[in-house]
Amino acid sequence: MSEKGEVDLTGAKQNTGVWLVKVPKYLAQQWAKATGRGEVGKLRICKKGNVGKAEVSFTLNEELTVIEGIEDKTVSAPREHPFTMQSVGGQTLAVFTENSSGQSEERSDGSSSGAGAGPDKIALEGVVVQRAECRPAVSESYMRLKRLQIEESSKPVRLSQQLQSPVTNNYKPVANHTYNLAYDRKKKEEGKRARADKQQVLDMLFSAFEKHQYYNIKDLVDITKQPVIYLKEILRDIGIYNVKGTHKNTWELKPEYRHYQGEEKTDE
Repeated sequence: MSEKGEVDLTGAKQNTGVWLVKVPKYLAQQWAKATGRGEVGKLRICKKGNVGKAEVSFTLNEELTVIEGIEDKTVSAPREHPFTMQSVGGQTLAVFTENSSGQSEERSDGSSSGAGAGPDKIALEGVVVQRAECRPAVSESYMRLKRLQIEESSKPVRLSQQLQSPVTNNYKPVANHTYNLAYDRKKKEEGKRARADKQQVLDMLFSAFEKHQYYNIKDLVDITKQPVIYLKEILRDIGIYNVKGTHKNTWELKPEYRHYQGEEKTDE
């Protein structure tokens, strides 16, 4: 099989029949712990006389019965698992295996599904001839296992704990935070600012704009010591507020008040 996508139908040619069995989650997890291709248990098929259905049960190896990690406890899984047999129900079911990188895989009958390096290979292992459900026998160990699993699943993610000693870090309650005090102080200072004569404020603004062309409102308040609302009323008469561009959110003088424009033209 040199091309990817080809299917090995050796199982179909050999008319291999397989069982499709549903097993509990904990049992599959315990099987995964088995080293290598070691034995995980024994399957027992008994039939009484020539009539009646066969009784099937699975016995888990004793070394695989230890389950750890449930509420930091160690519990024992039940060993006996009787089968509940079911019919296929007229369905055609098959079992396939995929071999990564073309590595050969040894089947249960000792034959090999492929050999040598190459693309991924898919092989038909057999057709399902029997369905069954593997259920644990009701016992004290199984009931304890289920109780711990239910308690583990219902445990809340967050838990409240009672502190044995008080918290002794620096997070102590204060009457008022530092930034609140600074804000209150600033508001008081602004409230105390009396409105100066408009011509006096204009002189201060023209003097400031002789040094720089653009100012934000905070800097102009610091220069004139005037309330923000009053200062904006005066700025609307002589200035332009930039809402976009490089000098966004700044004020500049209107063209008719820019005495430096004439100097720039003469320089040209």
